[in-house]
Amino acid sequence: QVQLVESGGRLVQAGGSLRLSCAASGRTASNYAMGWFRQNPGKEREFVSTITGSGHSTYYADSVRGRFTISRDNAKNTVYLQMNSLKPEDTAVYYCAAGSVGLSSREYDYWGQGTQVTVSS
Repeated sequence: QVQLVESGGRLVQAGGSLRLSCAASGRTASNYAMGWFRQNPGKEREFVSTITGSGHSTYYADSVRGRFTISRDNAKNTVYLQMNSLKPEDTAVYYCAAGSVGLSSREYDYWGQGTQVTVSS
């Protein structure tokens, strides 16, 4: 089992920045790819970014590429999502997940509770 706890979400103005954190506990987090997804009410969970266990490879959704950066610190069992140039359409609950590298939520076995990001225009 892997337990995931996200933090860092809050209200921010458009053009601003936020850094989300996801702290993992339980099984060695470095054994898993870690992904970020987001979801709004009534919509499907949307892939944002993922990083391999080693941290050597990263992947991004087209909508965030160039603005968001995913990273991980395996010594701290923590994954980060640095979000810059935020837009109102980035507003969502952001979820951290652990599993296999992939763009689908089905690739991930463990999920955090989510953290709310709200971007005002």
